[in-house]
Amino acid sequence: MKKWSLFGIVFMVAFGFLVVSPSALIAKDIKVGFIDGYSGPPAVYSNDVVDAFKMETDKVNAAGGLFGNKFQIFKRDSKFKVDISLGHVKEYTMRENVDILAGTISSSVALAVSEVAKKEKIPFFCTFAKTENLTGSEGHRYVFGIAENTAMAGKAAAAALVDKPYKKFWIAGDDYEYGHAIADAVWNNLKKLRPDVELMGQTWWKVGEPDFVPYITAIRSAKPDMLILCTGGSGNAPFLKASKATGFADAIPFWLHTSTEHSTLTPLGMEAPEGVLGTSNYHFYYPETPANQQFVKEFMKTYNRYPAVGALYGYLAAHYIIEGYKKAGKIDKEKLIDAIEGMTIDSPVGKVTLRAYDHQAMLPMFLGVTKKVPQYKDFLIATDVTTVPAEDLMPTIEEVRAARAKK
Repeated sequence: MKKWSLFGIVFMVAFGFLVVSPSALIAKDIKVGFIDGYSGPPAVYSNDVVDAFKMETDKVNAAGGLFGNKFQIFKRDSKFKVDISLGHVKEYTMRENVDILAGTISSSVALAVSEVAKKEKIPFFCTFAKTENLTGSEGHRYVFGIAENTAMAGKAAAAALVDKPYKKFWIAGDDYEYGHAIADAVWNNLKKLRPDVELMGQTWWKVGEPDFVPYITAIRSAKPDMLILCTGGSGNAPFLKASKATGFADAIPFWLHTSTEHSTLTPLGMEAPEGVLGTSNYHFYYPETPANQQFVKEFMKTYNRYPAVGALYGYLAAHYIIEGYKKAGKIDKEKLIDAIEGMTIDSPVGKVTLRAYDHQAMLPMFLGVTKKVPQYKDFLIATDVTTVPAEDLMPTIEEVRAARAKK
């Protein structure tokens, strides 16, 4: 009897191990592969993304992980090039077997990575690139737009400009996808709200242009009432610096998306021009809510600097993934996607919903004007800040559906 009892116990224990899934017994890392511009001008924007993502996932890891699974973060420099980025994606998918792809500030890189994500069926959280095509005409099940896109920024700019006493406009910017996309979005939305506005002309320069003075001189001589400036991340600070040095900022008012953003203003210090109208999704000093103040406190404690807009995007991506896996009840890519479609999470800027239809994060936009203030001695901030709600910025589902139908 003792032998049979011992045999029975051994049998039941063994059987128990057989019927339990190995994945439930052996925890594995949740691998997240970031690809972004971590060198050169884009770094000032991109590093905050992965740093905030790490800060939030480190909390989960410290608590034992998700179902015993801990986050492991990989980081590769895209150098702003599609071919290099796709090489990193190949490494991530074939060698590291990542669960999630993330990052990209370049629109062309984002679209290229998105195509691979669709083919390989890996969730891709695009955390900075602004192309509206990502979740619009080129959108699919495996891509998620965490930052605002050009369509949203265009509506925010129109809201900022519609009540200004300007009629004659000039458009200028970087001659690539983002520059033209945001120019079209701003002008088309402004024209709807103010049919009387006039476009006097346009000026375009190559990305990375080292000398803006000839362009500034030509625009100034045309005497527009206002300039709609459409530079990308690498051109923002250089143009702002040139606009102050030449007196352009004092002579002709202009709007630049992210001109009020901390990543743009920090490199310029107190040499940034005052009075520039801009839009951004985040400021460490606004909104003045407990949630934002706590986020700033944690970020500063961890990295000894103020968080910029990229930190918000990193926070959002991390929490959609964390809460998505919790809701799914397991580490599974398809169940993660199902779980986060339509999900709303709390954030430093309030509740943010990931729209189910196109996987676009519904972010508010903050309008402001650059100014020196006594509280901050090393950089300018945005003042006279007003909020445009996310609902007023999103392209409609019908518009997205129509864009996809044209493919």
